[in-house]
Amino acid sequence: MSDTPEVQQPPAAMTVLAQFIRDFSFENPRAPNSLRVEARPEVDLGVEMSAKGRSDGLFEVDLKLSVKAATSDGPMFAVELVYGGLFQLGNIPEELVEPTLLVECPRYLFPFARRIVADASSDGGFSPPFFIDPIDFGTLYMQQKAGQLGQPAAGQA
Repeated sequence: MSDTPEVQQPPAAMTVLAQFIRDFSFENPRAPNSLRVEARPEVDLGVEMSAKGRSDGLFEVDLKLSVKAATSDGPMFAVELVYGGLFQLGNIPEELVEPTLLVECPRYLFPFARRIVADASSDGGFSPPFFIDPIDFGTLYMQQKAGQLGQPAAGQA
């Protein structure tokens, strides 16, 4: 038994300091004809995550969602959204900083970004609104890492 008291490390923490729309675009090029289409559209969804450190020790994380919906008659709508957050990390081991920034932070931002896309499609006249299915950011991160190692994978879904 040691006479030295055991020093406990504070728990790991991720604090969201701000959330914001960095860039946003909605296009409905065939309105109002695109609103009367009965066919189920084919949807192309792109997802990208990025993070960068700042000189003040905080991190900016961006979640980019690209949604393009089209039928055989042509495009219905397109949404481009870059939704960002400002995060503070505390007591996170160095090897877990990157996965925290590219998995946990986007996981936190996603429901808010998903709602913006749904509201835009609804406000654009589409009923029901378009809701993006849940995204497995852990798998996307692993694919992105595999791509960086020269294997065929990308940070998109």
